[in-house]
Amino acid sequence: MLLVKTQAGQEALKDRHGGLTSRQRTAFILFDGKRTTADVLAATSAMGIAQADVQAMIDQGLLAPAAGQAAAPLDFASVGEASPALELSDEISGRSAMERYQAAYPIATELTSGMGLRGFRLNLAVEGAGSFDDLAALAPKIREAVGDAKFARLEQALFG
Repeated sequence: MLLVKTQAGQEALKDRHGGLTSRQRTAFILFDGKRTTADVLAATSAMGIAQADVQAMIDQGLLAPAAGQAAAPLDFASVGEASPALELSDEISGRSAMERYQAAYPIATELTSGMGLRGFRLNLAVEGAGSFDDLAALAPKIREAVGDAKFARLEQALFG
């Protein structure tokens, strides 16, 4: 579902009131009517943003469905559904794409940030990865940069 900031939400962001925590404020900024709720949750999962945080922002009237979206209750069961290309591997491991992303993202940032200036651009790419597919696409570059031994943890989180 696409969510957008309400007028009350924009005022709360501007005036720094309205009950938004600093974590929620970061996620709140990402709701622009273009990113789905699943995308925002995936991008902010490393900070601990959860479905309850999004629901709290909706309940406070800070977020609302984008124009043309039904005002139905948020269906979090669909958040993190695997793409068709990943269905077979998900059946084998029993983890959704979102669960894999949530497990792999902190490892990927740790590996790339530990490279110092040498890994600066790769670290920026990892931090910009908002989904499992984005992170999986960066995996070969990370493997090449850190080596097979260090990459094993990330490989297990992504594909294991």
